[in-house]
Amino acid sequence: MKITFLNFTMVRLLLGAALLLPPLCFAQEKPDSAAALLQAGKHFIPTKVYSLDEDRRVLKLFDGLRVADVCDGMDKAGLQNIGLVSSEIQPLWKDTKNFTHRIVGIAVTARYVPTQNPPAGARDTKDFDQWVGKWYSEKSSEPFVPLLREGSVLIIEENGGDVGSIGSNNILSWKKRGCLGVVSSSTARDTDEIATQAIPLYFKRPGRGIRPGRNEIESVNAPIVCGGVSVLPGDVIVADGDGVIVVPRARAEDVAAYARTTMDQDKAARARAYEQLGLPKDKSVQ
Repeated sequence: MKITFLNFTMVRLLLGAALLLPPLCFAQEKPDSAAALLQAGKHFIPTKVYSLDEDRRVLKLFDGLRVADVCDGMDKAGLQNIGLVSSEIQPLWKDTKNFTHRIVGIAVTARYVPTQNPPAGARDTKDFDQWVGKWYSEKSSEPFVPLLREGSVLIIEENGGDVGSIGSNNILSWKKRGCLGVVSSSTARDTDEIATQAIPLYFKRPGRGIRPGRNEIESVNAPIVCGGVSVLPGDVIVADGDGVIVVPRARAEDVAAYARTTMDQDKAARARAYEQLGLPKDKSVQ
């Protein structure tokens, strides 16, 4: 009886102590609201929205500037080697008479990622066409289109695979909305037609496949990486035969002011050299 009583007493003491302790196990199981938000995915760099009038004012500052001039302006602003897109990204075509291949515009960004879904496999024509249409509408659409407007430059981050996310048809539809040109970290297809259409395109290499079965849209108008540099929506994009440079929007005015002085001095010096050499003046010195 004595052992039984001691055991009973011990149980009562342990139960009483347990009631006094904080419910640690329950606290650990309670979901963390901050973690839950992160689990759903989160962009930490906000997208600043600019009006069309604000874009027009900034673009006027950069009108006619070359990549080299802007690079000098970036150096003066303390942004040396920032915004210099990889030299792997080059223009599809060049116009060395009227310079219509050049771009000065405002970034609208899009990011495509390689898909984890399997390919369609062999199908009859109707079934395959339905599969393609569904993929375009649900996985690899172009939700950035409503954002394109006067002065826009579409900047696409894309990696891996032989895929032509940019083609002669959709690039025309983007141009109709005011898009001045396109810069891609990867590929495009229908390149003969795009060159004939004279729409500025800066990219890494030609591609051939279509998007279905190859990639999916991941984000629109969020920060991306193109050619090794960060591009934020609203940044100023300048592109010509020397490549592409990205000017942070917050520093655009400072960069443009010095770049303008650099270009004006260069034009004046070359115009004098043209006269001394008896060369007819072209648009590069006018």
